[in-house]
Amino acid sequence: MTDVFESPTHPSGSTLRRAHVDSTVPLTEAELARAAELVGRISEAFSSRVVGQHRVRTALLVTLLAEGHALLESVPGLAKTLAASTLAQAVSARFARIQCTPDLLPSDIIGTQVYDPRRHEFETQLGPVHANFVLLDEINRASAKTQSALLEAMQERQTSIAGTIHPLPDPFLVLATQNPIEEEGTYVLPHAQMDRFLLKEIVDYPSEEDELMVLERIDDGTLGQHMTDVAPVATPAEVVELQGLTRRVYVDPAIRRYVVSLIRATRNVTALLGPELGGYVEIGASPRGSIAFFQAARAMAVVQGRHYVIPEDVRELRHSVLRHRIHLSFEALADRVRPETVIDAVFRAVPTP
Repeated sequence: MTDVFESPTHPSGSTLRRAHVDSTVPLTEAELARAAELVGRISEAFSSRVVGQHRVRTALLVTLLAEGHALLESVPGLAKTLAASTLAQAVSARFARIQCTPDLLPSDIIGTQVYDPRRHEFETQLGPVHANFVLLDEINRASAKTQSALLEAMQERQTSIAGTIHPLPDPFLVLATQNPIEEEGTYVLPHAQMDRFLLKEIVDYPSEEDELMVLERIDDGTLGQHMTDVAPVATPAEVVELQGLTRRVYVDPAIRRYVVSLIRATRNVTALLGPELGGYVEIGASPRGSIAFFQAARAMAVVQGRHYVIPEDVRELRHSVLRHRIHLSFEALADRVRPETVIDAVFRAVPTP
């Protein structure tokens, strides 16, 4: 099951030409002000529709700027679909929602060839993954074969139909969700596939004040079945421009060494923290963890209005970057040890520059 909407200002299937970015050229004050202005507009448009969920907003902005993908985990009804569609509308992007089910086929996602009897030839029909923002609702309900097709599109940013390569539009962001309380009829994402997501965010229930605000917005028509679309405040071209500016954020060599030290520490937790806590970790983070911190910290710096990364950017993202990259043992599950406990211990043990 898929739902697709498209901004009238952004033609379906168009691919922007991404200019080469020299990451060694520092951002100027004018460029930093431009980035801050764009981020501010997008963030304000997001908050005009989505009540609270500040961590989700930050995670989506960081993921968008860092050109990654995000995995959200929560019980139903916490505005994950609304967050994704609102962000897409705010930047005039094409949005597709895919409801994952066990009978969903890879061709339902990437597209297929259909025979046209009038012209006596096959024509290619692109699937809903060919959108700027793709919401994979309950990805763990899709079969392993379909999950692989989705994750290949995420990694390669292209699909292959009947031997023809079809590039995915630019910008391209996948937001996948999974429900942690239902296991019947689900296919758990393998550890290697979860590693493809830049961030994994746990979405909590709203505060009492935020929940009251939701009711007020339903009353005044801002939310609910008859709510109006969010007015676009940016274009896909401006998003690509923002991503280019993010790749030029300065990362000091000390910060780079700090990131590598943290990732390497997750692979040898016993030596760092002792056998009691270290015994809970079976597999640490791969080099993708270092890359994720490197990219996400740059994006966090832009969100915070800086042209350089500080250690706090890395610390702020520690749970989102690592919680799905550290594989815990069965003993950890039995003792109810959460990945965040191990992550916090590692960060306390590794010296901050």
